[in-house]
Amino acid sequence: MLLSSRFRFLLSRASLALMLGAVVSNASAEAEAPVATPSEAAVAAVAPAPAIDTLLKTAQAEMATSQPGDAAAGASKAAACGACHGLDGNSVNPLFPKLAGQHETFIAQQLLQFKVGARVNPLMVAFVAPLSAQDMRDIGAYFATQKIQPGLADDSKISSPLSPYLDQRLVDVGQNLFRGGVSARAVPACMSCHGPTGRGNPGPSYPSIAGQFAAYAATRLNFYRSTKPGDAALTNANFAVMAAIAERLTDEEVLAVTSYLEGLHAAEPAVASATAP
Repeated sequence: MLLSSRFRFLLSRASLALMLGAVVSNASAEAEAPVATPSEAAVAAVAPAPAIDTLLKTAQAEMATSQPGDAAAGASKAAACGACHGLDGNSVNPLFPKLAGQHETFIAQQLLQFKVGARVNPLMVAFVAPLSAQDMRDIGAYFATQKIQPGLADDSKISSPLSPYLDQRLVDVGQNLFRGGVSARAVPACMSCHGPTGRGNPGPSYPSIAGQFAAYAATRLNFYRSTKPGDAALTNANFAVMAAIAERLTDEEVLAVTSYLEGLHAAEPAVASATAP
């Protein structure tokens, strides 16, 4: 893992401070969609969950009968995604997630959720509307073959006298959270679901998170933290698990673990799943 300078640390803290005041996007972990709009959380909170649930189950049944994704076919279908996520899935905007190396099935499932309204993002609606289940799998397969370009983690020491991590390097705090969690607050190690190299698990649809932008990952964690009992998003089991975990993290811990993830180099790119989700 590569480490950054003091300047990058201060810049990332300032960026996160701005993000923490905003209402952010809806969805599951880790791969995700362009930056959310301020209205998304409000929309998600009042969405008719039973109706969306029915639409989602119908769409998932259709996807279950589709063929494994074809990366070659997905290359042309993913061209429209390149404007925000980069032609090879490596976005240059830290608020637009990197899709390179993400699991085929995870990408397909997220696209499906956007299409039926289980995830709400106005920027994604027009893109997903014409996509079939097979299109989604092909797009997922294409991005799964691409190699993610990791960033840098912060190695500056925490200087706040009020911090329980005073004088520890931010990257070390993040690594400890990723690998060991916080037992006193029932925060499990991130790697227990996302793997020791952060590559996730396509079977239960745990996304690859290694190398993801810290700013985007922090946005996602802070959205999980902002959900309230009864929010429609909590009908998704994986989302509910992440919401329960994220609410136990402090702002400083969110900054630390997401910075660590940005600098985490996976041993090899994630591969497309060979079975229907």
